Amino acid sequence: MVLVVALLCVIGFFTLFPLYYIVMASFKSSADLFRNGLDLGINPAVMSLDNYKLLFEDQNNIYLYWYRNSILICVLFTIFSVFLSALVGYGLGAYEFRGRNLLFVLVLIVMMVPLEILMLPLYKLIVDLKIINTYAGVILPFVVSPMAIFFFRQYVSGISKDFMDAGRIDGCTEFGIFFRIMMPLMKPAFGAMVILLAMQNWNSLIWPLIVLRTSDMFTLPIGLASMLTPYGNNYDKLISGSVLAIFPIVLVFLFNQRAFISGLTSGGVKG
Repeated sequence: MVLVVALLCVIGFFTLFPLYYIVMASFKSSADLFRNGLDLGINPAVMSLDNYKLLFEDQNNIYLYWYRNSILICVLFTIFSVFLSALVGYGLGAYEFRGRNLLFVLVLIVMMVPLEILMLPLYKLIVDLKIINTYAGVILPFVVSPMAIFFFRQYVSGISKDFMDAGRIDGCTEFGIFFRIMMPLMKPAFGAMVILLAMQNWNSLIWPLIVLRTSDMFTLPIGLASMLTPYGNNYDKLISGSVLAIFPIVLVFLFNQRAFISGLTSGGVKG
């Protein structure tokens, strides 16, 4: 037991070390970072909030636009993706019908297809739909997640069908069974998928970079990456902006951590 605790402490240290360093670096000027290199000490003489002030002193408030765009896209994507993926996963896991296994195999195949293969046809599609440089162009192509469908399907397969039969006996419709009976039982799965899908969307770079054209529509990953240019690197804003970008996804995890752990540990258990 002592060895396990010690091992977990070591893993936790190496996991939190980059976070500690970037937080400390966000209070130092880029000149000090280049001069002293990797300095983990706390020196109040060279630490200040100037880097954070620089983020909000821009006349166009561009960082606030990036933050707003990321939050709106992440919230909309997570809500629709979790709900729609849950419906599909529930249908595949709870009902017996012809072609169910084939559909599930197709979901697994889609999970294996790299994003790079889908970029060109998806880009042509959103151009034809005239949703370039919009939230819809970022959200719609990936709103139904094969990973989430697989997870919900496995979770629902482990729930007794007696709950559904009891609902039918009481006169509940199929949609009523899903919303009133199954959704409360699937709460741990919802909690786990909210965290995973929100984190996936929040960190997404390649697809939003293809779809979004103007700087006021950029998300945080694109905006922060744009600070690194051949003509100069604005590390002052980059590091402090990266620190502030961590908080939303941390809050999502803190509010859903119990459901997340419960969902991951029981999602693949049947019976």
